[in-house]
Amino acid sequence: MKVRNSLRALKQIPGAQIVRRRGRTFLINKKNPRMKARQG
Repeated sequence: MKVRNSLRALKQIPGAQIVRRRGRTFLINKKNPRMKARQG
């Protein structure tokens, strides 16, 4: 999982979803499960 200060570029990837959990912003991808990112 990458920790990024901006998820704007990563949300362009096909299948990417932004989810808020525990006060943090996560980016998950069902099509490519290795593609994960966290902000905060």
